[in-house]
Amino acid sequence: MKQKVTGIVTAQKEIAPSIFDLWIKTDLAKDVKPGQFAGIFTKDKSALLPRPISICEVNADRTELRIVYRIAGQGTKEFSGWQAGEEVQILGVLGNGFPLEKGKGKKVFLMGGGIGIPPMLELAKELSADASGAEIQCIMGYRDAKTFLKEDLEQYGKVYVATEDGSIGTKGNVMDAIRENGITADVIFACGPMPMLRAIKAYAQEQGIPAYISLEEHMACGVGACLGCVVKTKEVDHHSHVHNARICTDGPVFEAGEVEI
Repeated sequence: MKQKVTGIVTAQKEIAPSIFDLWIKTDLAKDVKPGQFAGIFTKDKSALLPRPISICEVNADRTELRIVYRIAGQGTKEFSGWQAGEEVQILGVLGNGFPLEKGKGKKVFLMGGGIGIPPMLELAKELSADASGAEIQCIMGYRDAKTFLKEDLEQYGKVYVATEDGSIGTKGNVMDAIRENGITADVIFACGPMPMLRAIKAYAQEQGIPAYISLEEHMACGVGACLGCVVKTKEVDHHSHVHNARICTDGPVFEAGEVEI
């Protein structure tokens, strides 16, 4: 159930250029599923809508959630200045998550690009903790050698890195890293920019394996009312009665074959 709550900042640091790692104590943490997001409000009362940010991780006793975000505008610039002890307003938990059951006992690709990398961490952690023994392979795409969350992900599986400039790992994108390392999977979970997701969808169809993709999209209300973040689908949406879905409520995670991207 979505609710607006007050959380407390417990820690924050910059972990790569303009990439910040923020921990917030909140009761919402107990309900988080990998792939969901939260709406974080600025303290500027003239800004009515929250900024939607993927949840990176929850702590062991599920009392705090972690968000890793890039400064992209005035709202996230404000967030980067928050200090431990400050109160913040959060709307959550929002959206659906990755279908963990699809990865149980399977050889899994977790694929993240840029700021699509953070939601892969909680997914890796929960798949790793499951007794079914999923084989986790993380393929992460960065701009350059200034990586983030790589060491966190290495706790749960083998990590392959692609960089745009070739400074570390494979030169190119996540698909180049798959080809260069000759790796395969039974199922894919992914989050990242749209060109990356299109390539993953095509690869999954070519290989005949399922892919579950989390769509990064500018959202306004975050609760499905404004229809500002729709994606075309094969099926008719029961809300709008046309071939689309609301990323914020029907997603952000979709089976790749369900959506036209």
